Formats: sequence, C-alpha cells, structure tokens
Amino acid sequence: MSLGQRVSSDHQLARLLQIGVVLEEVVESRAAHHIDSLPPEDRDAVDRDVRELLADATEESADHRDRLEALIADLEADTVAYEEINALVDARYGPPEDTDGVLYDQLCNEETAYKFYDDLIEAVEASEATFAVDRARLLGTLREIREEEREGVEEVTEVMERRA
Repeated sequence: MSLGQRVSSDHQLARLLQIGVVLEEVVESRAAHHIDSLPPEDRDAVDRDVRELLADATEESADHRDRLEALIADLEADTVAYEEINALVDARYGPPEDTDGVLYDQLCNEETAYKFYDDLIEAVEASEATFAVDRARLLGTLREIREEEREGVEEVTEVMERRA
C-alpha cells in the first residue's frame, strides 16, 4: 500500500502502524549499537554530544514503539518483537566506519521516520473510514511522534554542524 492512498480499514491501519513499530525498532537498535560497534580507537573519541544524542534516540524510539503498540492493541493486532528486529539489524548492518558515519546514519533514520509519520498522518486525514481506535487519539499520537522525529532531525543536524 502506498501512503499516498487513504487508509480505509482497521487492517490497513494496523499494518501501517506495525511498519512504524518496525521502523522504531530499527532506529532503536541502530542507535543502541552505534557506539559499541565503532573501532576501539574511535570509541573513546566520541564526544558527549554524540553519546547523549544516541542515548536519547534509543529512549525516544522505545517510547514511540510503546505508543504505537498501544494503538495496535486497540485494533486487536500483533506487533513484531523487538528482539527479532534487533537480531535482523545486527545481521544486516555492519558497523559504521567512524563517528561521521554514525551521525549520518542517525540523521537518515530520523528523516525516514519523520517522513513516514507525515505521510501516515496525511493518509489517515484523507480517510473517511471509522477505525476501532479513536481518530483524535490516533492522530494526536502520530502528530506527537512526528514532531519528536522532526526535533531529532534538528538535534542531529546541530551536532553535525558543531563537529564541522
């Protein structure tokens, strides 16, 4: 399903929210592993701003995942366990080569999440369907998450600019 379409059923909405959960799990897993995956000589050189940024991103993604899972539960659907996604992320992605790679990866993750939520909000707003989850609560949650992702993009950009 393209997000350019309207969300017309609980099933479609649940699937899109499940995609959001997976996206958050990937972001959480990547942020949590970035520092540890750097070569030992680079690990100690990572400044406090980068460490705090990644720690905040990990916590934020876990919070977003929990909020999405609450909406999915109201739709009586299941989500993919974090441990499963974490194992896939570990198997799929190699360690970044340096701190700049870590920041670039985090920026891409934040931008991808922002765009996903922006498109999902637009698709829900365009829909005239009645969902099992309260529309105001759904849109409120998605808008809050989108705003936090926008702030994440700005935070990563600021750290990158300070390092330049």
